[in-house]
Amino acid sequence: MQNRPVGQHTFRSEEGFSLIETLVAMGILATGLLTLAGVFIVGMRSLAASSPSLMAREKAREAIESVHTARDTGVITWDQIRNAPGGVFLTGERSLTTPGLDGLVNTADDGPIEEQKSPGKDGILGTADDLILPLKSYTREIQITNLTDANGAVDLNLRQVRVIVKYLVAGGWRSYTLTTFISSFA
Repeated sequence: MQNRPVGQHTFRSEEGFSLIETLVAMGILATGLLTLAGVFIVGMRSLAASSPSLMAREKAREAIESVHTARDTGVITWDQIRNAPGGVFLTGERSLTTPGLDGLVNTADDGPIEEQKSPGKDGILGTADDLILPLKSYTREIQITNLTDANGAVDLNLRQVRVIVKYLVAGGWRSYTLTTFISSFA
């Protein structure tokens, strides 16, 4: 303990935060909370789009596989693997329909719009209470183009197949594109 001269007063320092320090801290905290809320919203949107995105990816993959299978099994000839006219695949965006007798989608003999079945209240798929949702918010387009070699000549044995599936999520359209190649050799 220090000795103090008589008559002199010592003042304790006032400790604490000033108003400005408190306002700055609250501003930093508010910025952090708003950023966290923004990340949460982006996460919720991604979660809402994950199922339709998976569906679009699978429908594009199925279309590509059906083209390869039709070629391999001889259901259609190499010359028919092109867009109409001249080929069996219709041009432009089409509703997501079931394949017709030829087993191919986006052709003239397609069936009705595809449906997604989900289990009903009993939680069992294939019972009377199943939920059936038509896939009306999806479109599919198949583009088949001839490829050219380095000299600009058309390669008669190789084509590019591009499948574009568009789908509606939260009021906005998104798309998934799958591109592959197909040869005349099975």
